[in-house]
Amino acid sequence: MLNILDGVKILDLTRLLPGGYCTLLLADMGAEVLKIEDLGGGDPIRTMEPLVEGGESAYSYALNRNKKSIRLNLKDEKAQQIFKQLVKRYDVLVESFRPGVMDRLNLGYETLRLENPGLIYCSISGYGQDGPYRQRPGHDINYIATAGILGLTGNREGEPVIPAVQIADIGGGGMLAAIGILAALFRRERTGRGQYIDISMLDGVISWLTLYFGYYFTTGRKPERGNEQLNGGQICYNVYKTKDGGYISLGCLEQKFWDEFCRVIGREDLKHKRFSDREEDFAIMKKLFSARTRDEFVALFKEADTCIEPVLDLHEVVNHPQVIHRRLFKEMPSVNGKHFKMVTHPIKFSDTEERDDQMAPVLGQHTDEILTTLGYDEKQIIKLRSCGAVG
Repeated sequence: MLNILDGVKILDLTRLLPGGYCTLLLADMGAEVLKIEDLGGGDPIRTMEPLVEGGESAYSYALNRNKKSIRLNLKDEKAQQIFKQLVKRYDVLVESFRPGVMDRLNLGYETLRLENPGLIYCSISGYGQDGPYRQRPGHDINYIATAGILGLTGNREGEPVIPAVQIADIGGGGMLAAIGILAALFRRERTGRGQYIDISMLDGVISWLTLYFGYYFTTGRKPERGNEQLNGGQICYNVYKTKDGGYISLGCLEQKFWDEFCRVIGREDLKHKRFSDREEDFAIMKKLFSARTRDEFVALFKEADTCIEPVLDLHEVVNHPQVIHRRLFKEMPSVNGKHFKMVTHPIKFSDTEERDDQMAPVLGQHTDEILTTLGYDEKQIIKLRSCGAVG
């Protein structure tokens, strides 16, 4: 954990991946993140399989390190009073309910800005806070389908292929929310004013299609699945199957890299065919790659100055020398003292100290601690718990 955001305090009302990833990025940079969870099961990601010790989800361990957890029943008036006390002391609030839910609880931005004019209030939703789809439910697959990403992913003759990574949740939601929050914090340093941030996962992933839409608007031609330069439409930028059933990625967009590939593979007659999309040239490439195993290609191109790498599984990624050198995984303690490897924060800072990471909290682990900092004594906390305001 870094200390670059030391002193920034964040209330996290989000659930599942988009908001969890957003606040993970901020927590890993040193922000104090307090998860506000309900009196039921809390964040649903806690019970998603696979479950590890204590029945906690592996996904929860991955997303919730360096955070604290308090249980509040935000439908209860006493819990709302507690929440407003917290708002006065915190810098940022992040929520991911459907549009209008926080307003119905009387905890919307216009209400809470009266408690804290400097509050940065970020809402993450599928389609945004306005428009005809604002109340429509969805998940990552729906947002990337609507945005056009799913339709562009896959082979030209095949069906759309679901990406392994949740692009809308992480890229369109969590990451852009973190960027927006950091920008708003920077502006507040200058003006002293907070503001409201509306993050739509659909909007976010459409922005990821900047190159494709730029091509579409300037040429009038509709990009197609498996037919474009960067989605498998040309022989120089593609994935090929090897003799042993492995796969090799080839990304030789520049002529110098393509020339080097052709030289090493012994087919300099292909130098002028770099951007070919002809079936007969694809057939030549497939035959070339089917003649050797994946590891033979790795050895063949080990010293070559060209863009070619094997397609790895996760076990191979963990043991890759570059990944090891960059220290992208570290061991994290869990509830019972057992250690698990987790992905660490990917940004490297030259002048920022690191501190020990903290394990993901169990549900409501810090309720008493937080209430005590607000001035509640033991008897008051017991009373709040007995009446269903806190858990």
